[in-house]
Amino acid sequence: MHTHLNKRQYYLSLLMLASLFFVFGLVSWVNSILVPYFKVACDLQTDLQSYLVTFAFYIAYLVMTIPAALMLNWTGLKRGGSIGLLILALGAMMFWPAALTRSYGLFLLSLFTMGTALAILQTVANPFVTIIGPEESAARRISVMGVCNKFAGIIAPLVFAALVIRPQDKLTMDQVQAGILTGAAKEAALDEMIRGVIPPYLVLALLLVVFAIVFRYSALPDLHPGQDDTSRSGQTDRRSIFSYPYLILGVIALFAHVGSQQISISTIIGYANSMGMGLDQAKLFPSYTLGCILLGYLAGIVLIPKWISQQKALVVCTITGLVLSVLVLVLPPKASIVCLVLLGIPNSLIYAGIWPLAIPGLGRWTNLGSSLLVMALCGNAVLSLLYGFEADRIGEHAAYWLLIPCFVYMIYYAVAGHKVGKSLELN
Repeated sequence: MHTHLNKRQYYLSLLMLASLFFVFGLVSWVNSILVPYFKVACDLQTDLQSYLVTFAFYIAYLVMTIPAALMLNWTGLKRGGSIGLLILALGAMMFWPAALTRSYGLFLLSLFTMGTALAILQTVANPFVTIIGPEESAARRISVMGVCNKFAGIIAPLVFAALVIRPQDKLTMDQVQAGILTGAAKEAALDEMIRGVIPPYLVLALLLVVFAIVFRYSALPDLHPGQDDTSRSGQTDRRSIFSYPYLILGVIALFAHVGSQQISISTIIGYANSMGMGLDQAKLFPSYTLGCILLGYLAGIVLIPKWISQQKALVVCTITGLVLSVLVLVLPPKASIVCLVLLGIPNSLIYAGIWPLAIPGLGRWTNLGSSLLVMALCGNAVLSLLYGFEADRIGEHAAYWLLIPCFVYMIYYAVAGHKVGKSLELN
């Protein structure tokens, strides 16, 4: 079942959703450069403190996804999407007072607000992408949206660095890290440096307000997701959401995937810094990684399902990810960082592989199951913070051991876990 749109409405709707996924990537992946930037600008003392950036942003998925789903049952997807964009604009505007006071706590609150907005918008976007066209072409639409998301992720760190990190800021960061700037001179220099975030985030807030208005009055259909749809279920509804073990195992697999992917992207600048690379050079690595993810998406569009099934592609990607993770850990730092970048290729298709294996046959529990899968995105928060703890304890390189159990579990889910408790007609 899908919403019937004429050709013009369909393509305008695709354009609007592609723009939404671009926004997701723009505001999410810039965190990879905010981590080392705030470590200097807010004078943080440990890696654990600096990775609170990703924790504050992504923990909102755990806390706010169920409230977001309940809100959308009342507002509908279209109006709810506009509300989410306005909350995102509010979070961007909060960077202004946070920068003026150089308050790390206020920056974290701003990021949590933006994460809350994305929890709403993700809950809006995924059903829209599925419903606006034929079900058999949904995977291709998801891949197209992924390309838009990752393309934004490639340019976000570069744009942020170009707009915010001025030549004098680079000098300030070098002098602070070398211990040359101290006392009142250091505080004054950092106050001046942090104010560089104000103009781009105010412009972003204004653009988001405009987009919220455009989204509200666009050609997208006004859908309400609160109604049950059991007709698409391949099995009789069970007592509770926990009666579907393949879903619960899938939530854990998605948690492991997004968390390990976040580690490979958000930590790579700090890892490069630990080798003696400056921020000006290290800032390129997240874009290289996201470029690999983009290549993986394009390969998926071409190869799946014509040449390889989604499930077999998931097996190949998770095994490849495990091999690269072991190489990251055992190779010398300069060689291991190449493997860290290359992890983007297998990571690209894992999200799209887990989701369709975890969601079928849930009947009236489909909406709640979707919400649980969105909540799994808090893996970005938990595992990046755990990496920060381990980096302080044993060093940036050795802390990448966290990637290995994540990929081992994902291999289990790709091979066997997705079958546990699933009816024969769904296997």
